Amino acid sequence: MPPSSSASSLSGVAAEGAPLRRESSASSAGAPLHGRVSSRGERLLESGLLGCALVSVFTTVGIVVVLALESFEFFRVVSPWALLGDVQWTPLFAEKHFGIWPLVSGTFLTAAIAMAVALPLGLLAAIYLSEFSPARLRRWLKPALEMLAGIPTIVYGYFALVFVTPALQAVVPGLSGFNSLGAGFVLGVMLIPMISSLSEDALFAVPHSLREGAYALGAARLPTILRVVLPSAGSGIAASVILAGSRAVGETMIVAIAAGQQPRLTLDPRVPVETMTAYVVQVSMGDTPSGTLEYRTIFVVGAALFLMTFAMNASSHWFKRRFHRAA
Repeated sequence: MPPSSSASSLSGVAAEGAPLRRESSASSAGAPLHGRVSSRGERLLESGLLGCALVSVFTTVGIVVVLALESFEFFRVVSPWALLGDVQWTPLFAEKHFGIWPLVSGTFLTAAIAMAVALPLGLLAAIYLSEFSPARLRRWLKPALEMLAGIPTIVYGYFALVFVTPALQAVVPGLSGFNSLGAGFVLGVMLIPMISSLSEDALFAVPHSLREGAYALGAARLPTILRVVLPSAGSGIAASVILAGSRAVGETMIVAIAAGQQPRLTLDPRVPVETMTAYVVQVSMGDTPSGTLEYRTIFVVGAALFLMTFAMNASSHWFKRRFHRAA
């Protein structure tokens, strides 16, 4: 081949390869740009998610600060021993007493009645859904049961006042029109979906190998459920019970409508009582001037309620973490 032809062919190859090199260099230059855009978008998304998470944190901090400041102003006038050592609660009367125990007893009496209703019914419903219910029935029965949690609590309150209490008065002698029995019963019905749903998830997460091992040892179905499945899901069930109890303690509208507004230290479910949340509603919707000692009592009651529910929620979270580690 003549030297001129070989040179021309090499120049042609070089000419043909030049666009390829330009395209490859352009693509290599575009890759970092795309990476920069992608990383910038990820940082914006991460910042947005962090901001959403911090909203709840700052809200909790703000609530704690407000409760602490107002409670401090209250305790500048009233001794903490007067709050814990007295058994009468009459801050709105001429003769003032600041013993918080009547409100605490009314709260826990109503919550105890509610848990006595919700715990067996919710746990039995969870056992049926997890161990006995066919898959087709479970698909619509569980959402139907969880619909009870979507009913407004004020509807539950008026249902307890105009239907449940008159029905109970026909069988319970001496039952007042406002009482903790009817309010606690309806509150327990409202808590059934919470216990049943969370407990059913805990039971459903128990490995089938444990059930098969019990069957292989000759155990029947019911003893397997009671002695193998339930203990294995104990942490999850305990978390659901504590969470439901915290919800019962913090409930407002049902007890404000159906339980009454008479703070008294009693364990009789037939008489009117007042819970901590009902007292907060009573004062905040009344004519009590802002900044007065009577008005600051709602922050003291709110702080006590916050501490109780925080302790219960922390216990529920601990049980839930233990359940996940075991699973």
